[in-house]
Amino acid sequence: MLLPPQSVSLDEFSVAVPTFIRYPTLRKLAERVQRETLNTVTGSIMPDSYQGSHSARLLDSLYQTPIADASVLVAITHERHPKLLLTLRAAHMNSHAGEVSCVGGKHDQSDGNNVITALREACEETALPPNKVQLLGQLPIQTSKSGMSVRPIVALIAPDLILVPEPGEISRIFWADFESLVTQPTVEYAVEYAMQDEKATILTPSWQVDGETVWGLTGRVIASLLETGFDRQLDWYYRIQDTRL
Repeated sequence: MLLPPQSVSLDEFSVAVPTFIRYPTLRKLAERVQRETLNTVTGSIMPDSYQGSHSARLLDSLYQTPIADASVLVAITHERHPKLLLTLRAAHMNSHAGEVSCVGGKHDQSDGNNVITALREACEETALPPNKVQLLGQLPIQTSKSGMSVRPIVALIAPDLILVPEPGEISRIFWADFESLVTQPTVEYAVEYAMQDEKATILTPSWQVDGETVWGLTGRVIASLLETGFDRQLDWYYRIQDTRL
């Protein structure tokens, strides 16, 4: 059963404490994402005398972050060889139809903050229970091609969760090998794009994952995650292909 938005409370969420994360890759990611979250957010909204625990500080930071138009959940399995949760949007959707995405969607007034938006949408799209998520923190805002601000929320989930795609929104659930994303090169991808009355071919980086092409907003979110967690800097460009001979 899906949880109604009003039943999702930030106080019920758990934070993954890096000290208790067994696997080095995930521990490093947690340390860096949480440091970035606290450094970016708490400096301007919390006094130096604040004595809350590390988890409380992180939750307060996430709670007080300005609300974005939409939020996505960057969900990574908590295991020796972690995987990143990805979905393929249904072909009949009005926006981003047939594209790869992280679970997530638009903010609802009843949500209250970006974390609840991301977890509510994840639950609606894949039946991912909010109480099975351990928060790591957040990444910088990304802007969608429609101009919406999108806040990525990073979290750990158990590897044995049974997820079910909501057919009205999601055509399939699949997984990216996380450590491969950290190291493997991107592949240039050509996208046909309509510009006013003309068509153009846009070239952009991408990853090939389980037969799907990961690019666009999702690609930029992953690139931001890798830069924050592992200092991997990717030139994420959009370039019009020159068709002149």
